[in-house]
Amino acid sequence: MFFNLPFSYYSFLRAAAVYWVEALREAATAVEQEKEILLEMIHSIQNSQDMRQISDGEREELNLTANRLMGRTLTVEVSVETIRNPQQQESLKHATRIIDEVVSKFLDDLGNAKSHLMSLYSACSSEVPSGPVDQKFQSIVIGCALEDQKKIKRRLETLLRNIENSDKAIKLLEHSKGAGSKTLQQNAEGKFN
Repeated sequence: MFFNLPFSYYSFLRAAAVYWVEALREAATAVEQEKEILLEMIHSIQNSQDMRQISDGEREELNLTANRLMGRTLTVEVSVETIRNPQQQESLKHATRIIDEVVSKFLDDLGNAKSHLMSLYSACSSEVPSGPVDQKFQSIVIGCALEDQKKIKRRLETLLRNIENSDKAIKLLEHSKGAGSKTLQQNAEGKFN
């Protein structure tokens, strides 16, 4: 009985340490994600259509506050290192390079870049995809560490959300330009009639 006590004590201690380490990693990862969400929200507020509809003074005050919050948020440094074997490291580099190449083509062809990002995102999804799946990218992502797979998927989600928000902003601008053009045209016709 005496000899069994230390073994069970060490087993308990080891199990508890594993639990605490994993809980710490999960909490740190949650803080990383929260930081990303905060930065995205602040950026979204700064670029929202509502900012154009408030007075210059209010807009300046909101921009100053947003910039201050952005700066404060960027001072938070959280890093959870992922242990990778050489093959996982190479797969991560390759997946990141593919995403970066698509992002670099945004300005040239937004529609094509968006559909390409959707096929990359579908490759990361465990659900039945609604569109095409980039099979080559999927095999590359499968070669990554599990934590990296989650980060790749989150990055693609963020990029797609940003494109969607950009599309909405462009449509609002086009709508307001169209309404502005009609008003100018009506005013011009009224002056000449």
